[in-house]
Amino acid sequence: MSMDFTDQRLSYEKGELDQQSVPTSPFELLKAWMNEALVQKVQEPYAMSLATCGADNKPSVRIVLLREITETGIVFYTNYESAKGQDITENPNAEALFFWHELERQVRISGSIAKIDADKSAAYFQKRPHDSQVGAWVSQPQSGEVANREIMEQTFEQLQAAHPDNTTVPTPEFWGGYEITVESIEFWQGRANRMHDRIVYTQSSGDDSKVNEGNTSWTTKRLLP
Repeated sequence: MSMDFTDQRLSYEKGELDQQSVPTSPFELLKAWMNEALVQKVQEPYAMSLATCGADNKPSVRIVLLREITETGIVFYTNYESAKGQDITENPNAEALFFWHELERQVRISGSIAKIDADKSAAYFQKRPHDSQVGAWVSQPQSGEVANREIMEQTFEQLQAAHPDNTTVPTPEFWGGYEITVESIEFWQGRANRMHDRIVYTQSSGDDSKVNEGNTSWTTKRLLP
């Protein structure tokens, strides 16, 4: 039996986005929106949909957690031998999407993707809760088939016994961070009558640049909703 949602809709009326008043840096606006989401107690506003595509040309998407906004991009951590890790090896480009329903906003980030420094990954791994560190070792190979949950739980218990709470869990070589180096960011603010505000920042050069931040210049454009 099918499900029909054609009569389900909301009118977005909580904010607006003016191209003339946005910051010159997309990272400044991203941080401002993220901070506002935290203040408004949006549940896990740093959760993002990550889209990748490997050599098979089949897109794949899943939720991961943003862990850092750098001067050039955004960082998350995962299993390098996972399905997304394989996609990234074959096609080092990705997109990330944040959607904050409570604020009627979304942010879409596009760019190239690469592993971060191993020492930085190890430093972050050691900051994770002890049981999360153990869990990273259980998920190997991530997305691999397992006969039942009991096998997972037994492996977890064995690793817990081998690495009690007062001991160091080694950082797996197959686990670490990726950074998406931003090439474009689109900020979307819902508006009434589906007349949404969409402002996109893209890298540029020469006289077309609107701002030069470090070695990167950005322009902004308004897009039709």
